[in-house]
Amino acid sequence: MSGPTVEPVDGHPRDPDGYERLWTPHRMVYVDGPEKVRSDDEPDCPFCRAPQREDADALVVHRGTTCYVVLNLYPYNPGHLMVCPYRHVPDLVTMTAQERGEAIELVTTAMDVLSATKHPNGFNSGMNTGRVAGAGIAGHAHLHVVPRWDGDSNFLPIVAQTKALPELLGDTRAQLAAAWPAGE
Repeated sequence: MSGPTVEPVDGHPRDPDGYERLWTPHRMVYVDGPEKVRSDDEPDCPFCRAPQREDADALVVHRGTTCYVVLNLYPYNPGHLMVCPYRHVPDLVTMTAQERGEAIELVTTAMDVLSATKHPNGFNSGMNTGRVAGAGIAGHAHLHVVPRWDGDSNFLPIVAQTKALPELLGDTRAQLAAAWPAGE
């Protein structure tokens, strides 16, 4: 079994602009890999399928009235959650006022639960709307809640094509689901 092919850096034309480049071709799987969802239609949408499965199998942490909370299958950090409406809608504009309100409340609760269980130093939260903005599943709105710790960035994904996650997703889901406040 041979490793990845690495192109030599010399001989590539470029204009000097003061920036160094870190080439990460292994991340192209997110752009055009064979497992990437290529349709924004409901039958292919993982966010439409997840609520139809058992919570532990789908990594669902909490089910609300109009939205649910699920672990990201490809997390940036342990505890990376997403808040999704049950309805297949592409953005905040097409969500109802009730869906938007519950989604923001669930983001807030997710931050509280993650603070109590994982003790992060901060959070990234937000939504990528549309494929050009970075939405991997552009047809189904979802808000990200990513816990962050001082020093949580490293070059392991770049140099070793490996993401270090200290616990199994199922264990993270069980811990967060158990800590989720009742009735919320």
